[in-house]
Formats: sequence, C-alpha cells, structure tokens
Amino acid sequence: MNFDKLMREEIAKLDGRKKLLLHCCCAPCSSACLERLKDFFDVTVLFYNPNIEDGEYERRKAELIRLIRETGWAEISDCGHDTSEFYTPVKGLENEKEGGARCEVCFNIRLKKTAEIAERGGFDYFTTTLTISPLKNAELINSIGEKLQGRAKWLYSDFKKRDGYLESIKLSEKYKLYRQDFCGCVYSERKDLKNLK
Repeated sequence: MNFDKLMREEIAKLDGRKKLLLHCCCAPCSSACLERLKDFFDVTVLFYNPNIEDGEYERRKAELIRLIRETGWAEISDCGHDTSEFYTPVKGLENEKEGGARCEVCFNIRLKKTAEIAERGGFDYFTTTLTISPLKNAELINSIGEKLQGRAKWLYSDFKKRDGYLESIKLSEKYKLYRQDFCGCVYSERKDLKNLK
C-alpha cells in the first residue's frame, strides 16, 4: 500500500483548508511533516508521549514548542504526561525486540488518545509523525489509525517517502534542533540502534 500516495490523493480532494490534529513525537520528526502539511491544513500538534521519561520528555517538548514558535506552522496542544499510561499496558513486554509487540501497544496508546482528542475537538483529520522514521512500520501505524477513525478521519501517511526523513535532517540542522538517537522509551534507549529492524 502506498500510504504517501493515499495522503496526496486525499489532499487533492480537499475543499478548502481543514483542521488536522498531528500527533508529534519530537521536533525533528515534526519539522518535515509540518512542512508538508502546513499549506493544506490548519494544524494543531499534539505532544502526547507517555513512553518518554520525564527529562527527555521535557527536552523534546521544549524543542517542539521552539520549532512551532519559530516557524508558525501550527498550534500546539499538550495533554499532560503520565508514564503509567505506557508502563502499565506494556508490562510483560519489556524484553520484546524493537519494532515488536511493545511498540504496537505504544502506537495504539498514542493514536487512540489522538483520535479521542480529534473527535472531541472537532478536527476533520488526525495523523502522526511516527511514519517519518525509517525504523517505524508505516503499514502497522496506518492500520491502527484507520481503525480508530470516527468523525475525525485518519489521514494516511508515510512521511519518509519523497525524502521526508532526509528533509527532517536538513530542517533539524537549519533550526538547530536537538535530535535524539532513540525513540523515547527506556527500552529503546538501551538498544543498539544498528540492530534495529
């Protein structure tokens, strides 16, 4: 499935600007996604990441806020930070390989919250920056998002396509963004990134 093509086809059908809630994991990943979406949507970014430990969470949040302020590409929403919303559902999956069952649970947690907020907030669409990572399974992420859509429609994406990931690196350099080398949870931090699949 070409999720990037599906996104472009959906955008081509838009009748005027629509409201989009974009789940964001960090400023570097958000940069290229926002650059791609800003001309078509009134974007609100949602920084909801209970998988990220406190210090790292605050650092990423501050960088995302700085990026939004410097570019004006979106509004920002933060729905709080409670790591138990991650640790409780993944109990027993601590030793799963990166990209496995633990990550699927994590994607579900974050996208479910995004879908709920999009529905309550009267958004037309919701999606996530997670598909920009070469290490994330775009098919899995899109299948989760599709199942969660209601009145707020899931916007299919594979932001790494059309050199999206490379663009995120360039934009990170341009805006001097803190660029972490792990997804955020303590389990991914302890893995050697060279072994990720």
